[in-house]
Amino acid sequence: MSTITTKDGTEIYYKDWGTGQPLVFHHGWPLSGDDWDAQMMFFLSQGYRVIAHDRRGHGRSSQVSGGHDMDTYAADVAALTEALDLKDAIHIGHSTGGGEAIHYAANLGKGRVSKVVLISAVTPLMAQTDNNPDGVPMAIFDEIRQGTAFNRPQYFQDFTIPFYGYNREGAKISQGIRDNWWRQGMMGSVKAQHDGIKAFSETDFTEDLKSVNIPVLVLHGEDDQIVPFALSGAKAIKLLQHGKMISYPGFPHGMPTTEAATINKDLLAFIRS
Repeated sequence: MSTITTKDGTEIYYKDWGTGQPLVFHHGWPLSGDDWDAQMMFFLSQGYRVIAHDRRGHGRSSQVSGGHDMDTYAADVAALTEALDLKDAIHIGHSTGGGEAIHYAANLGKGRVSKVVLISAVTPLMAQTDNNPDGVPMAIFDEIRQGTAFNRPQYFQDFTIPFYGYNREGAKISQGIRDNWWRQGMMGSVKAQHDGIKAFSETDFTEDLKSVNIPVLVLHGEDDQIVPFALSGAKAIKLLQHGKMISYPGFPHGMPTTEAATINKDLLAFIRS
């Protein structure tokens, strides 16, 4: 397996295919780099170098007990990009991975990152606070923590339904997609996934979004039941210096998988622009 070892001894697994301009994919919670299969294969065929890592504690990376916070996630990405000497890279993040991508680009990626894409991303801040009164109540994240920590196999099965919008009238349910989500989730460390809920829900990415002076594309489904569009994409675009947004009526949180043809087309146009 291809891995790098970070300063604290964590092994980070990654896939690195092809040649050309590098595209770095950041996966969502609680998944792995495998969640980008539809994008990896497409952009490989378009002549790009495609890279996807498993976040610490997720997928095939080390199941370490600590470091499950956004600063460490970004530092792990920095270690990977330095080891692979990636330059002029485009970082593409889904959900939690969107937060990771913009946090890395804003703080540790200067000189290496040319563009960022935020897909169904948790930016700028998910949790309800005094300064973010319309955010998601903490009770919701506590429920996710409880289900993950103590009922993970069934909780993860159930989570796939709203994730892909399979509870909507007329939805075409793919059992294979549901099973693949569950497979990825169960590969990871329950502690990493439990602790990572705080990272994706309580990290405030406002200053990261404001500070990046490179082009950023925001893609968000208007029927996202996991990271609601009004709380995330609609707010994030207003904070960016050089932002572009595409919102999709009816698309779910997991749209890179269920709507891969549309997402890949729009990604390709932005990458080539």
